[in-house]
Amino acid sequence: MASEVKIEDISPIQRKLSFEVLWDEVKKELDSIYKTVGKSAKIKGFRPGKAPRAVLETHYGDSVKEEAVSNLITKHYTKAVEKNNIEIVAQPVIDQKGITEGEAFLFTATVEVQPVLDPRDYDGLELEKEKLSVTKADVDARLTQIRQMYATLEDVTADRGLAEDDFALIDFQGTLDGEARKELAAEDHTLQIGSKSFVPGFEEQLIGMKKGETKDITVTFPDDYGSEDVAGKEVSFSVTLKNIREKVLPKLDEEFVKNFEKYGSLKDLKDDAKKSLEEEGEARIKGELRKTIVDKLLETNEFEVPSAWVDHQIYTMMLDARQRMVQNGMPDDKAAEISYNLHDRFKDQAMRMVKASFILGEIAKKESIEATDEEVEEKLKELAQRYGQDYESIKKAGEDDGMRDRLRDELLEQKTLDFIEGKATVTTAKKSRKKSKGEE
Repeated sequence: MASEVKIEDISPIQRKLSFEVLWDEVKKELDSIYKTVGKSAKIKGFRPGKAPRAVLETHYGDSVKEEAVSNLITKHYTKAVEKNNIEIVAQPVIDQKGITEGEAFLFTATVEVQPVLDPRDYDGLELEKEKLSVTKADVDARLTQIRQMYATLEDVTADRGLAEDDFALIDFQGTLDGEARKELAAEDHTLQIGSKSFVPGFEEQLIGMKKGETKDITVTFPDDYGSEDVAGKEVSFSVTLKNIREKVLPKLDEEFVKNFEKYGSLKDLKDDAKKSLEEEGEARIKGELRKTIVDKLLETNEFEVPSAWVDHQIYTMMLDARQRMVQNGMPDDKAAEISYNLHDRFKDQAMRMVKASFILGEIAKKESIEATDEEVEEKLKELAQRYGQDYESIKKAGEDDGMRDRLRDELLEQKTLDFIEGKATVTTAKKSRKKSKGEE
């Protein structure tokens, strides 16, 4: 009787392989390992290769059994996976009780496998997308943003109190339990009112103060404040307002346009602002439409995905978050701590991303949609041009870090979404506008 394997479907994405390795094979494996060990074993009183089996078992029994278990599991598991064409997606979970003299060796391997899906209901979707609308107010708001970049801070000369968005130059001293604390004090500190960069309630209580005025205020620090000494506690502050400055925007005229080499006139600037808004709007509308497509696909195609895929996506998102925080100036150890705590928050999003990627991949297979080498090359050239890098350098980097494969996957998803959108009935509608106060 040969050694046996039994395969059970635990779920659509899990298989349990149960193995029974007969004692004859187990013994043969043990004998082979003991023979190898015996040749080099150094045991007091015996020449190399001459120690009896019983002595070897005393000195090396546990390690030999561990090696035999590892060898038997690897051999039979690998053979079963190949013979039964099992598409595993992660390392198996092994359960075994070890080797018992004279008995068959039993073990199980639980594995996650690739889902089997025949995607449906993706042809002829009924979709609605927003009609692009860029108004004069939108353009004016964009122009104001551009002017903000060239704004200057100027002293307020009018006899008025401190207001929202003003920049206050202040001295302050904090007192906790009647004791002035050095870490709660500063001189000539600039604070923008409304920036919420101070403890909640601090900035609001300064509104209305006039230059030269001193005011006592009280705030309660949040329970999760970084310093345990003041977290959750009430602190009194004495604040002196030394100066008020406000942001002054330059006039939007032909003189202002001279800040930009690419514009010959104010009209050129306005036209470009409108064009940018239209391009951004089109990209946003396209993104929302594609999100709707994925939502509909997931609604009508229910399937499970391996947890290993989801975990991999979560850790990719955590790493991306960590890198962004470091790039923004946060110490790496702090960024690592924060990103680690984002694990559970990323789970639902990661699940959706994995499911979307898989179903789009299956639709691509079904419809024979491919991302060609030439298309990947074009994408690499676009990236090189966008970031001002040498094409050969970015091409080599893409091969080294897997960028080429990621680009191929992205292109394949985009082409599949294009295919689905092309088969859909798409209607346009104006975006609903929230009523402002006073409207009925």
